[in-house]
Amino acid sequence: MPAAIGPPCVFPRGLTDAGARVRIGVQVTALRRPDPAGPVTCTLDDGSELETDEIMFATGRAPLTDDIGLDTVGLTPGSWLDADTTCLVREVEGEWLYALGDVNHRALLTHQGKYQGRTAGDAIGARAAGRPLDDAPWGDHATTADQHAVPQIFFTDPEAGAVGLSAAQAEEAGLHVKVVDLDFTAAQGANLYADGYRGHARMVVDTDREILLGVTFVGHGISELLHSATVAVAGEIPLKRLRHAVACFPTVSEIWTHLLAAYRRDSD
Repeated sequence: MPAAIGPPCVFPRGLTDAGARVRIGVQVTALRRPDPAGPVTCTLDDGSELETDEIMFATGRAPLTDDIGLDTVGLTPGSWLDADTTCLVREVEGEWLYALGDVNHRALLTHQGKYQGRTAGDAIGARAAGRPLDDAPWGDHATTADQHAVPQIFFTDPEAGAVGLSAAQAEEAGLHVKVVDLDFTAAQGANLYADGYRGHARMVVDTDREILLGVTFVGHGISELLHSATVAVAGEIPLKRLRHAVACFPTVSEIWTHLLAAYRRDSD
C-alpha cells in the first residue's frame, strides 16, 4: 500500500473513535516483561513508555518452499522462485516449470495469483500449440499488472485501497507527476452513503502522458470503488477521455468528477 494516503489520514481518527491510542513517527527501543504473566512495557525513542498486555510484530513473509523438492530441479529449497512475466521459472532449463502466486514474489495477493494463473495457463496453451507468445507489456501472456496496476485493500474501518504507483514510486522511476488530493465530502453521494462520511482520495498523474499512474481511496465502502481506478490505471486511459466517463448522481463515484476537475483547474 502506498505510504502516502493523503492528508489528513483518516486511519488514526477511525482508531481513536474506537478507543485506541495512536502514536505515529515513533519507534520502540526497548521491551521488558519482568513477570512472564504480566504486562509488557515499551520504551519509545522519545523517552516515553507504554504498558500493554501483548506486543504484535509484523515481520514480513517467507517462502514455504523448503520441502517441495526444489533441490531436484537445481533450485535452492526455502527460496522464492524467480519467474518471468509469463510466470515461467527462469532458472530451470527446458521451459516447463511455472510458479504462480506468492511463491514467485511478484505480487503477494490472492487476486494477483489468480491473474497469474489465468495468464500462465494461456501461455502454456500457446507454447503447447506452437503459437507465438504475446509477452510484450499488457500482452495476452504477460502479467504486466504485477508491476504497474496491483489493486490492494485494507478491510479496516474505514477501508483503504490503492492501485498503481505512489507519487514517490513514480518520481523514483523518473516520471513527472502531479498529485491531486480531495476529501470525499466533495462528492454529495458520500454524505448519502453514510452520515458524517469521512474519506480521502488521491490521484497520481503522469503529466507528460496525462494518464493515471496511481489512485488511493480511504473511506467507507471504497472496496467497491477501487476497481474503477484499476481499469483507469491498467487501461492507461487519457484524462481527456476519462472525464467523459460520467458518474451517476448521487453516488460516491462522483469523487472521480471532482478529482479530474481539480487536476484540470490546477493545471490551467
